[in-house]
Amino acid sequence: MRSATAAKRVAGKGVAAECVAPKGRADAARNRERILNAAREAFVVHGADASLDEIARAAGVGNATLYRHFPDRDSLVHGVMHAVTERIAERAEQALAEEENSFEALRRFVFGAVEERIGALCPMLSGRFDPMEPRCLAARARVEWLTQELIRRAQQAGEVRTDIDVGDVMVALSQLTRPLPGVGCQRIERFVERHVQLFLDGLRAPAKSELPGHAVTLEELRQDN
Repeated sequence: MRSATAAKRVAGKGVAAECVAPKGRADAARNRERILNAAREAFVVHGADASLDEIARAAGVGNATLYRHFPDRDSLVHGVMHAVTERIAERAEQALAEEENSFEALRRFVFGAVEERIGALCPMLSGRFDPMEPRCLAARARVEWLTQELIRRAQQAGEVRTDIDVGDVMVALSQLTRPLPGVGCQRIERFVERHVQLFLDGLRAPAKSELPGHAVTLEELRQDN
């Protein structure tokens, strides 16, 4: 029969193991987050072929840690795009839940998406990312629905002109945050916030002008892809 002292010793080891495991998982989660953030910045500046060694160094982890989380470049690209899309959706949900003013909620979401570098990332990573992947489709649908809800609420409140649709916002986000030919990402960032604010001012109701064409829907954007 096991002695009381031995039983306590085993129990103590069990408690210690239970304490260590969550800490290990937390450390792994933090490392993964640091890698994804460093990769996002590297991909924005250098494109999808950015050095994985430099990404690991910028994240403050060893190469082995990076490869443990992301075995190859494509898995890292997928990880970055999923993380960015999820954070954009979370920003939209927070804006809807926390902002009383519907236009401020839309503004908060737009600038949140800008901070995630979505316009610069998409064209650089598109060749390595399957937009029809089920997880990608679900994440995109979530972002689209939330964006539509932000616009709908602002239009119902009389804060946003009624002749625009979610596609207009998506196009503007993509175009206004994308580097110009021959101009690096770091240089163009100085102007992004200014021009995004100009775009948002153009959304306000009552409208100051009549827009050419028609409101751009999500269906129309998908047809063009």
